[in-house]
Amino acid sequence: MILFEEMGLDSSILKAVKDLGFENPTPIQEKVIPRILADKKDLIARAQTGTGKTAAFGLPLIQMADGKSSDIQSLILCPTRELCIQISSDLKKYSAYHKGFRVIPVYGGANIETQIKSLKKGGQIVVGTPGRVLDLIKRKILKIHKIDWLVLDEADEMLNMGFKDDLDDILSGTPKSKQTLLFSATIPKEILRISNDYMTSPDEIMIGNKNVGADNVKHEYYVSHAKYRYEVLKRIADMNTDIYGIVFCRTRRETKEVADKFMNDGYNADALHGDLSQSQRDYVMGRFRNRTIQMLVATDVAARGLDVNDLTHVINYNLPDDLEVYIHRSGRTGRAGKSGISISILHTRETNKIKSLQKLAGKSFEKKMIPGGKEICKKQLFNLVDRVEKVELNSAQIDEFLPEINSKLSWLSREDLIKHFVSVEFNRFLSYYKNAPDLNVESYSSYDRNDRSDGRGGRSDRRDGRSDGRDGRGEGNRDGYQGKDKDIRKSSQGFTRFFINLGKVNDLNAARLMGLINDQTRTRDIEVGKIEIMRKFSFFEIEKDYEAEVLSAFEKPTEFEGARVSVELSKPEPDRPPLEKKHKKSSGSYSKDKSSYKKDKGNYKKGKNSYSKDKGARKKGKKKSHRGQ
Repeated sequence: MILFEEMGLDSSILKAVKDLGFENPTPIQEKVIPRILADKKDLIARAQTGTGKTAAFGLPLIQMADGKSSDIQSLILCPTRELCIQISSDLKKYSAYHKGFRVIPVYGGANIETQIKSLKKGGQIVVGTPGRVLDLIKRKILKIHKIDWLVLDEADEMLNMGFKDDLDDILSGTPKSKQTLLFSATIPKEILRISNDYMTSPDEIMIGNKNVGADNVKHEYYVSHAKYRYEVLKRIADMNTDIYGIVFCRTRRETKEVADKFMNDGYNADALHGDLSQSQRDYVMGRFRNRTIQMLVATDVAARGLDVNDLTHVINYNLPDDLEVYIHRSGRTGRAGKSGISISILHTRETNKIKSLQKLAGKSFEKKMIPGGKEICKKQLFNLVDRVEKVELNSAQIDEFLPEINSKLSWLSREDLIKHFVSVEFNRFLSYYKNAPDLNVESYSSYDRNDRSDGRGGRSDRRDGRSDGRDGRGEGNRDGYQGKDKDIRKSSQGFTRFFINLGKVNDLNAARLMGLINDQTRTRDIEVGKIEIMRKFSFFEIEKDYEAEVLSAFEKPTEFEGARVSVELSKPEPDRPPLEKKHKKSSGSYSKDKSSYKKDKGNYKKGKNSYSKDKGARKKGKKKSHRGQ
């Protein structure tokens, strides 16, 4: 390992590094800093979040910048305002002994006029989010045609967040002579496209193995029914008395709901999501960093750029749709040489994802039993006893009150006195967990072996490579379009089947449909069964207990990708003749003798009963039909 002093950094930089307490460079700093200082060749560096990337590119850029010129020399692009603020703050610390050196942060959600004034004063480095940077370029305030260095930090996240077009517009306006430094945790196809289009024969540096989780992070998961997810979360929090972590949710709405429940139940928690103003966000993050908040409930997007090194836990309230995001989440604990735990709360239909996650992370995942009420009460009791034992005594002030205290409590025996003091703080746990139910779902343990169906949604054995029904194809011999089933829209046991007038033409997929259901019903406790995405319409199953709730939720005017949404019960049609053989795809039709699913001109015909979309109107005079689009 080489030291900072051996990298060619000047004395002012080294002094700032020493002030910050940096002792030895991280692996990415060790490889990148000398490389940038040595030549101007483009560079792609693959490294996970929290590896010291900011210093890796920041220290050499500060050293090489011309402090006498007020022209922008470096442009650093990053995905979120939080990360933009963090990078800017770090660069200002690194340049503390460079007189007159200015770093200008520009990001959305803040007054653009203030940022324009800062740019007009001049500076050496601009750090910004793509949207705000492009806005300032179009206003001819930010001039990038003469920059010497361009940094793309967390490039994969910028692409995931939809900044592809913005990045293209920005990059196309930069000089070819610049040095481009691209940092990314993953290297998807779009990163390679950027490399081919805007970089010149870049060198590549890889720190650690692709997508591999940190060695000091332990991975655990709990399995229960979806409707008990929040109860499981509370039990995890109660069992880990010193927890300091982030709970990841999928949507802003869910983030707010979980945080509100947490706070109402007496936990030190708050929410971080995209609806917060910058001042609100700063307030929440300030409280989290000083540990006034023990648990931060956040979306993936809102959590980008958070720089907190002492997290004990990361909790996946829901697994992300893109499993690679799991690696990013879990990487937020176990930093700076400390250990951490990544926990996932799964419902019974998600456990098949564990094998994929284990392969992706290169780690084994331990299935844990959801703790019961007695176990939690015992944990909390001994935590209270430990706190009492270790509390700092202020005898000088307490002694004067002891005679009166002794007199008042003299009627209690030693044992009763202990019970009274413990009960003051402990009674709420005893009351809450009295007769607490077992939330474990042992009957679904077969999913861990992945060798049979769960008996509810008609899933087929995954070992035979058949579909699970989420892509619109048949499965097994229980449900779907197949065999001699007289009712092709038969629902799985315990579920109600619904029709929705959206399909592949509306860019609908299983994940987006589940998101739509969650957003409309404002809950994630509803278990979704089989999903079939057709071309212009789809079917999905919901637990019968939530049938009325789903219908009520979709009665309100709702749009999806500009289309008006209609959701109805999908009921059997006894007048349709039985099917005699399995479907075959031919010229866009599923043909089953005289009873066919025809996609010609967008019509889904079934004898006299039709799903019709002609001119967007329902046909009248016949049996009321579903709209199929």
